[in-house]
Amino acid sequence: MVRLKHPVSAAAFKNARVLVVGDAMLDRYWYGAVDRISPEAPVPIVKIDHEEERPGGAANVARNAAALGARVTLLSVVGADEPGVRLENLLQREGIHAQLHHDRGIKTTVKLRVIAGRNQQLLRVDFETQPSHEVLASKLRDFEKMLDGVEVVILSDYGKGGLTHIVKMIGLARRAGKTVLVDPKGEDYSRYRGATLITPNQSEFRQVAGSWKDERALTERAQQLRRKLDVQGLLITRGGEGMTLYQDGTRLHVATQAREVSDVSGAGDTVIATLAVALASSVRMKEAVRLANRAAGIVVGKFGTAVVTPKELFGQG
Repeated sequence: MVRLKHPVSAAAFKNARVLVVGDAMLDRYWYGAVDRISPEAPVPIVKIDHEEERPGGAANVARNAAALGARVTLLSVVGADEPGVRLENLLQREGIHAQLHHDRGIKTTVKLRVIAGRNQQLLRVDFETQPSHEVLASKLRDFEKMLDGVEVVILSDYGKGGLTHIVKMIGLARRAGKTVLVDPKGEDYSRYRGATLITPNQSEFRQVAGSWKDERALTERAQQLRRKLDVQGLLITRGGEGMTLYQDGTRLHVATQAREVSDVSGAGDTVIATLAVALASSVRMKEAVRLANRAAGIVVGKFGTAVVTPKELFGQG
């Protein structure tokens, strides 16, 4: 169980207001059985018996925040197509206020996974195109209007083009006094300058900061990057090792609480969503990290992009 200096309950999360902006996707799962190899090529034939759809990317971040009880708004761009409509319907079902800009020039990003046997992923097929400049400019105007109604902003960058104006978004949000959390992508972190907290995983951090030989060297690299980007905190998620938070002059490492790992996909979404909801509920940063670590340990025990409930997180009915 998480021990907090200032205990927080699931009830406190109901007052949290979170805005999620980024690359929304539709995750599709096709489940079936394999009993023979194709005569056309040395590949398995999967006989599909059922299908499932879930919000993915930034939409999964929003879904995770909503599952914890927060009032969540998602601002994103999708295509004017069937997957875009399906994603919008799924988000409404989850109680998320989705403001989706429909761009006729793109396809909604879809990740299609073919699953066989005991949740064994055989194949993933991605469909995606980048949104137009005009739609992104319109999204930026909506973003500015939405800031008054939230405490925390999550910028969920999946590198699909939906956060082209992220520098302006961070500036607008910080000037409005909002806490800004960024889930980064790529090698150029300069565009995240001025955010409150950045949450790269260990592999993403190594790509930007280089390798390290021990914890002391890792701390030096992390603090150097944190100062360079002028962010209050840098949280590195480290898989089975847990996660480490670096702030001004301090380091907090929280060991993993995973029981049995089923699927790590979407775990980063759960981490940043839990952080956002906790911070929007006036939980201090270090305590929010401990909650996020517990949430990550729960969600990796589930298959596919999944969520954590307040009952699971707090052990409350």
